[in-house]
Amino acid sequence: MSSTSSEHPAPAEHPAERQPQERKEPAYLFTEKHVADKSEIARRFIESRARLNANVDKANNFLVKRFYNIDHNAYLEGTLPAKTKELMGLVASACLRCDDCIYYHAIQAYRLGVTRPEQEESLNVALVVGGSIVIPHLRRAYDLLEELYG
Repeated sequence: MSSTSSEHPAPAEHPAERQPQERKEPAYLFTEKHVADKSEIARRFIESRARLNANVDKANNFLVKRFYNIDHNAYLEGTLPAKTKELMGLVASACLRCDDCIYYHAIQAYRLGVTRPEQEESLNVALVVGGSIVIPHLRRAYDLLEELYG
């Protein structure tokens, strides 16, 4: 039995072949000030990050600016929602054992309206992927979540 192209319908267009969605700034539900007022851990982190970023900005380093731009654009709304990207960032940060990164992504996720159970489930993934060495960072993440969500 020979097979011809007329016997098999043309495959449907794969979603990956579609035009990429335009990227745009996410719509935050809460400001950094709101988060800082709600959580002492978040306030200390936000203030420290701003101060340290100001020091980096003074260097006027072209490569650092390029990297910051790539980082910013990676988390914009696109084909994947910004909420999903922040949770992915949270998982990666926990696996890499970066407390500053964990705080940043947990705060951004909170600002976007991610629920505590969504953040906790993401941290479960990080624990499975990263192993028991993630546990100390998980504890500090839960401390922040307790202040943010109660």
